Amino acid sequence: MDMLENMRTFVRVVQAGSFSAVAKQTDVATAQVSRAVASLEAYAQIRLLNRTTRKVALTDSGRRYFERLQSILGDVDQANAEARNALVRPYGRLRVHTMPGLGQSHVTALAVAYRARFPDVAIEMTYSQRMPNLVEEGYDVSVVTAASLPDSACIAHSCGTSFSVLVASPAYLARHGAPAVPADLARHTCLRLDTPAEANGEWLLHGAGGQAVSHAVTAAPFHANAPEAMSIALRAGLGIGSLAIYSAIDDLRSGRLVRVLPDYRLTMLDVYAMYASRRFLDAKVRTFVDHLRATLSPALKADTRALDALAAPHGREHARALSGVTA
Repeated sequence: MDMLENMRTFVRVVQAGSFSAVAKQTDVATAQVSRAVASLEAYAQIRLLNRTTRKVALTDSGRRYFERLQSILGDVDQANAEARNALVRPYGRLRVHTMPGLGQSHVTALAVAYRARFPDVAIEMTYSQRMPNLVEEGYDVSVVTAASLPDSACIAHSCGTSFSVLVASPAYLARHGAPAVPADLARHTCLRLDTPAEANGEWLLHGAGGQAVSHAVTAAPFHANAPEAMSIALRAGLGIGSLAIYSAIDDLRSGRLVRVLPDYRLTMLDVYAMYASRRFLDAKVRTFVDHLRATLSPALKADTRALDALAAPHGREHARALSGVTA
């Protein structure tokens, strides 16, 4: 019997007035109840009860101990009730990590919509391009893009897929021309973004026919670890770079950026919502991941449809009209 249970037994003995009454209440032997109290006295190194054959009586030390235990056990019961409630009702602080482009385009807006449904949850959002250690860094959920996940004890739920495309500003293409085939990239200024799509500074371009061509981005005059920084550099006409479609789609729609090598895309990446463990899963984590699974995948598919619409003839003409670029 653990010490917390011994404390509960002692409180019951005081309230019931005898060992035998507690034995009947808990369906154990009277000797077992007596041993539990004796063990507690040995642990506390004080005599708690004066025993006779007919009744038990608190010592002065026992009375003080009993009063303190009632408060302590009440706090323990309250903590257990709150913990059990957290498995049922979403509340408290939810620490979320996400990669910057994904967070700026979708995850933050979806988190705001989630909190409208569950106002007792306070969300702490962190953007970082790297994949965190959830346990060591204290995150409840991480939303990441990855070609593959490292071996981990974490639970990962798929929330859709996405990919990156090559883009540049109309001004850059007017000065330098647009590459017609991947080999032409060697004659252009290429900018580097640290993302899973550009592992080791390499663009792996996949054509519509299934062919794959690699281009190493070396000696880049601009190197960033956040899509927003890359977008600024690309809109300023510094060169050609890659952006995930969710980071590029608004600039493509407006004509501030133009797709380069439109028959090619970078490696398809999976989008995952990850958390540390299934065991005793907190309600706020469970409901937030369910919310992401229901909403993020449709949002990513909408990005792809928007990109396809721009690739259609009327979409290309509209983009040229906005940008002033002629065929």
